[in-house]
Order: sequence, then structure tokens, then C-alpha cells
Amino acid sequence: MKQIALLSATLITLAACNDQKEYDATGIFEATTITVSSETSGKILSLDADEGDNIISGQQVGLIDTTLLALQRKQLESSRSSAIMSSPDIAAQASALNEQIKHQQNECDRIARLLADGAATRKQSDDANAQLKILHGQLDALLSTLGNNRGSIHENAAALRYQKEQVEEQIRKSVITSPAAGTILIKYAEPGEYATPGRPLFKMADLNNIYLRSYFTASQLAHIKIGQEVTVIADFGGDEQYEYPGRITWIAQESEFTPKSIQTRDSRANLVYAVKIAVKNDGRLKLGQYGEVRL
Repeated sequence: MKQIALLSATLITLAACNDQKEYDATGIFEATTITVSSETSGKILSLDADEGDNIISGQQVGLIDTTLLALQRKQLESSRSSAIMSSPDIAAQASALNEQIKHQQNECDRIARLLADGAATRKQSDDANAQLKILHGQLDALLSTLGNNRGSIHENAAALRYQKEQVEEQIRKSVITSPAAGTILIKYAEPGEYATPGRPLFKMADLNNIYLRSYFTASQLAHIKIGQEVTVIADFGGDEQYEYPGRITWIAQESEFTPKSIQTRDSRANLVYAVKIAVKNDGRLKLGQYGEVRL
């Protein structure tokens, strides 16, 4: 009877051991998070990003007050228009001198003909040509001055245009948009608060594509490689477990001490290598949840 009882106990123990699902590594489900921060200063007018909301890439979720920026843009537009209007009309301002030069050129030609006929003196011809030269000098000086003035005005107008573009860029950055598709995890700010450049507004992550950060011992590295298909087992407590197909996407190049919350098959191992295993989330997996890996 004692032998039968002992045999029965042994069989029960072996059956219990066979029922336990073996694993090669354990870890925690994580996701790549994105912290969206303010790029401008101002009062937060709206921030429609509540925790748990699903948003798409490029979706507008909030707005920072742009009143002062809009007024600054109008001021720059007015200043630029005024600068452009003050640009000199070179042709109009030089027209009088051009007429004088034309008249003096005709006078020089007339005196030259009279000189050839002996009806004018050399001094009259020299004086006429000298006056023509003076007029040409005055025209060159006027054109140079007007050209410099116009160039300076155009440079100022261009600088005002660049300033306007900077203000418009700030206005565009005042619109809070989602950089990617995902789920809002944490909300750091509320409408009515004051935003400053770099202040976090909310944190988001793509919960459809998460990964299990697990740890393998050095002796297991020979059996894993990037791209390898594995089985991920999610533990929901009790006997409720679900299996998911996973794919190894990253293996750490350096070892680290085994985290206290991580179990390995070799309890004597002090150093392990972190491994990321991509898993497609069916909606049941949660960040921070415990999981196991079977090669």
C-alpha cells in the first residue's frame, strides 16, 4: 500500500510539472512613447487630448493663443509695405538730368559744326564739352545714390519679410498636432495654463504595436537572432494566459545585471542581455504587464 501511495504521489507531481508551461525568458510589455511639448509661449486655449484617446498622425489636438503673434505679423506687413513704397523711382528722378544731357549734347554738336565752319571758337567748344561732362558726372552720382538707397530699402524689406515668416512659423507651431498615431497615456497640461517652449503637454504611444522587453542569459544568445520568430505568453493572473506570435527586433550589445523583477531559467545568472520582441496587440495587452518567451 505504501508503494502504491508513493507511486501515486510521484505521478501527480510529474503531471503537475508537465502542466506548467516552460519559458525561456520573462519580461515586461513596453511601448515606444512620445512626449509632445510646446514649441511656443502663450496661454493654452484648447487641448483636446484626454488620457485614453486614440489620435491619428497630424491630428490637431490643441491651440496656443496667437493674438500677439497675429498683431506682430500685421505690424511687419505694414512696415514692409511702407519700406517698398519709399523705394525711389530712379528713372523718374534721373529724367531731368537726362534731358539736360540730351540738350547739352545737341549744343556740343552744333558748336562743333560752327567750329568746323570757322564760326565758333575752340574755347566755346571746350566749354560746351566740359559742361556735358559735368552733367554726366552728376547723373552717375545720382544713379549711384538712388541705387544704394533702393538696395538698402530692399534689404530692409527682405529682413522684414524674413521676420514675418518667423512669426508665421511660430503661429503654425502654436497649433498642437500629433506627431504620430497612438493613444494618449498621460496629460500634463490643461486649457487656461501657460505654455512655454519645451513644456510637456502629453505623452502618447502606439499601443497596437508593442514589444516585450525580456532578458536572456549569455548561454541563450547562441539560440536567438534578430528577426527570429518566437512565442510570447501574456500572463493575466491565475491560469489565464494567452499566446502571441512575436519577432525579435533588437538584442543589446552589452550585458547588465539581472533586474530584480525578472526571472531567468538559470537562477545563478547575474548578467543578462536585454532583448526586444515585437508583438501585435489585440487590445488585451497592457503596458507593464508580465510576459514570458518561449523559443
